[in-house]
Amino acid sequence: MSVLLQCLSHTPLAGHFDPAQRVLAEVDGVVAAARDRIEAFQPELVILFAPDHYNGFFYDVMPSFCIGTAAHAIGDFGTLAGPLAVPKEIAEACAQAVLEAGVDVALSYRMQVDHGFAQPLELLLGGLDRCPVIPVFINSVAVPLPGFQRARLLGEAIGCFARTLGKRVLILGSGGLSHQPPVPELAKVDERMADRLMGSGRNLPPDERQARQLRVITAAERFVEDQNSLHPLNPDWDQQFLKILANGDLTVLDSLSNAELSNLAGKSTHEVKTWVAAFAALSVFGPYATEARYYRPIPEWIAGFGALGARPQSIAKES
Repeated sequence: MSVLLQCLSHTPLAGHFDPAQRVLAEVDGVVAAARDRIEAFQPELVILFAPDHYNGFFYDVMPSFCIGTAAHAIGDFGTLAGPLAVPKEIAEACAQAVLEAGVDVALSYRMQVDHGFAQPLELLLGGLDRCPVIPVFINSVAVPLPGFQRARLLGEAIGCFARTLGKRVLILGSGGLSHQPPVPELAKVDERMADRLMGSGRNLPPDERQARQLRVITAAERFVEDQNSLHPLNPDWDQQFLKILANGDLTVLDSLSNAELSNLAGKSTHEVKTWVAAFAALSVFGPYATEARYYRPIPEWIAGFGALGARPQSIAKES
């Protein structure tokens, strides 16, 4: 039994509106190094914490957390489409263990996921089906949102389950740091968009899907010209967050409210709860050491973009 963690920001804008070539090369190098570490680890199971952006989860039923026993990626923004290699019985057992640990979690036998799940699997593992993966959704945009404490407890419960498997487990967290792209809010949209948010947007026609993607690209172009056109990025907060993860005391985030986080770093920054859940899962295996920390604010991607790896201290000392 062994464990490795990798957290990585995702962006649907990659390949659609990119930063300078030197920045792209820098990010590519970070991703390649993480991919090499994962390949050397040879995971037997992946546990992937990721959000959704009103592509798979809607207000017809909006859970705080959901574990998929089967999942299919829609291929938005040119990311990979198709089924994830979900081990059904292990995912079912994981959900049962989380419930027994006192954390409410939904279960999906037909989970639909977007770039938040697909991109890390593509970049870090080379495809959606290269390794068995348990997809764990954390609601990060649709209020009311779970807080940091609940995300931490979810991660700890899944980590406890992972320890019982006797497998090489790779824990992934997928989410941007400070950012606020133009995600619709139920309280502020017209009747047609409200209907989309309540479920009719699950399978958008191609023209509507294209128009939605174009809105995000256009917003990014404007953001580069005027970084007050959206909530500004907050590199100071991002760096502080990465430091908290490295220090290992995740409970210090418990008292930070959702409203405070939105004001500090943008309404989509709640995606960092995927990182918190991932590190909480790792913490169950004992004290950990972080590695390969990376951070850069990238306005073209409307995101504080980061990466951080970790492994148990005992393994880190040996390697």
